[in-house]
Amino acid sequence: MYRDTVGKVTVGVGLMLPDAKSAQALPFILGTRSATPEEIAAEYTRVDTLPLGHASAFYKTPSSLQLTPQTIDAKLTSVLQGFEADLRTEFPHYDALPDGVKMALLDMIYNLGPAGLFMGFPHLVAAVQTGAWAQAAEHCIRRGPSEARNNWTRQQFLSAVVSTIKAETEGWLIRTQAQMRQIWNRIFGRSR
Repeated sequence: MYRDTVGKVTVGVGLMLPDAKSAQALPFILGTRSATPEEIAAEYTRVDTLPLGHASAFYKTPSSLQLTPQTIDAKLTSVLQGFEADLRTEFPHYDALPDGVKMALLDMIYNLGPAGLFMGFPHLVAAVQTGAWAQAAEHCIRRGPSEARNNWTRQQFLSAVVSTIKAETEGWLIRTQAQMRQIWNRIFGRSR
C-alpha cells in the first residue's frame, strides 16, 4: 500500500482504497501466507499516517503486505474493462476511435472516474464526440496528475490528429490515382 498524489491510500496500479475494510477485501499476503484482517487494517493505518508525495517504495517496509502480480493484473483488467464499458456508453463509436484517443480516455477515466470525466470535462467530451482531436488535447489537462502525465495524455489526442491527416491524405492519393487511371484510359484507350 502507498499514498497517491492527493494522499489516498492506494495499492497496485492506482487502485484507491477508501478505508481499511476495502483493503481487507483484497488477498494481501505476508511472505508466503495470507495476511489476517487485523494485519491488513494495521498496514492500512500505518500507510495512511505517513506523509504523501513519495514514490511507492517509500511506504514499503520489510513487513509490508503485498498483493501478487496476478492479483494486481486481474484488478487492473477488471477496472479497465468496467471503464471501457462506461466509455462505450458515453461514446457509442468508442471502438472506432484511434488507439491514442482510447488510451487518453482510459487514462483520464482511471484518474477521474466516470462522473469526473463526463461531467467535469464537457469540452473534452464534446470534442471527442465530434472527432476534434486538437480541441480534445486542449481540454484534457487535469489538476493532480503530474505535468508529464498530462503531457502524455495530450500527446495521445494529438497523435490522432496526425493519424487523421495521414488517413485523409492516403485516401486523397488513392482517389487521385484512380482518377488519373480513368483519364489515362480515356485518352489512350483501355488496351494499355
